[in-house]
Amino acid sequence: MKTLTVKINERTKIGKAFIAMFNSFKGFEEIEIIETDNYGQVNEEESIYNPEFVKMVLDADKRGEYKEVDPKDVWGSLGLK
Repeated sequence: MKTLTVKINERTKIGKAFIAMFNSFKGFEEIEIIETDNYGQVNEEESIYNPEFVKMVLDADKRGEYKEVDPKDVWGSLGLK
């Protein structure tokens, strides 16, 4: 296995074309594309969730302040029946 580091100026025409070509390989198992920032840190995919909401949920879980909901009886498990 070989690991390469390539810097691409994504604002240029050639850079955009290279990224588009590279993105076409994302579905293959043989090639893993890992994006890093300027400091070499791996950039994880951006979450679709609001970071404040995620923090609130994780904090509530740590404190044990949550209700378990039965998917077969949502209203009843929330005490709204």
